[in-house]
Amino acid sequence: RVGGNTTIAATLAILFILAFLIVPIGVAISYTTGELRQWFSWAVEVNRFGAPPPAWIIGLPWAGDWLGLQWTKHVGSPGAIGELVQIVSGANIGNIYRAVIAAGDGVFHLVLTMLFMMIALFFVYRDGASFSRQIDLVGERILPSRWERISRVVPATISSTVTGMTLIAIGEGIVLGVAYWIAGVPSPVTLGVITGVMALIPGGAPLSFTLVSAYLVANGSFVAGIGLFTWGAVELFIVDKTVRPRLVGGPIKLPFLPTFFGLVGGVKTMGFLGLFIGPVLMALIVSIWREWIREVRMAETTEVQSADLAVSPSEAAERAYKRKAQTP
Repeated sequence: RVGGNTTIAATLAILFILAFLIVPIGVAISYTTGELRQWFSWAVEVNRFGAPPPAWIIGLPWAGDWLGLQWTKHVGSPGAIGELVQIVSGANIGNIYRAVIAAGDGVFHLVLTMLFMMIALFFVYRDGASFSRQIDLVGERILPSRWERISRVVPATISSTVTGMTLIAIGEGIVLGVAYWIAGVPSPVTLGVITGVMALIPGGAPLSFTLVSAYLVANGSFVAGIGLFTWGAVELFIVDKTVRPRLVGGPIKLPFLPTFFGLVGGVKTMGFLGLFIGPVLMALIVSIWREWIREVRMAETTEVQSADLAVSPSEAAERAYKRKAQTP
């Protein structure tokens, strides 16, 4: 609250979130646009004057000579890129039109989703305390014996899962983007952004830095390629063994397999939002499952203690000794 006014506090929180989202995204888009403009300028220059095939393409085993001929035919000769664009666009003008429409539709839906999320988040911030009390009343009526524990575990699980995945993706994009820049890879910011997005998907970050390392090795930069791959492997090991278990899943400590199923299943059924909703649902399922297991074990312990009270002390001690011997 700001002076007892929740509306002002909610407005300030939304403005802070927007600034936190818009400023980094704007900077990344600015750098990426600049690098894409350099690619476009290079393509225009090559289309005007031509360019010989790179040495690393010709040096590739088995396919180097064939790829060099294809480069000279479709890229290296003056005007070759323009002819290739005309051929591709003329034969696939319908597909290109549909792809542009689909991209515009996707951007529109993304903006609409962000607007909906910001409006919903504003009211959650403003009326969250009242809403939480109402949920507690209903939850205690539906699950009187379990709600106290579930009401503590579920919010922490959701928050830590979404926050952890986002922070890990941003961190891997920054760390590997810096590694790309140190290794001398062209367009390190663009590749860092792509790596950050790929890091949301299991196996995406390793695939990204492995392909970039292979490019460096094929280009003759063996030390840089091996160093980049080693950097990425060490960073991935540290993240998977220390950072990810602490951030993703919160008190649940979600194992790898449920996380993987949640990510893949979420993307397949719900698209981009499934990257976050899938692991959250899996965390809730694991939480409920462990709660049931805990209740079953407590019930078994209570039954055993009741049975021990019904027998003599010597028999109870003998049963306890046998149970201890049978416990692995």
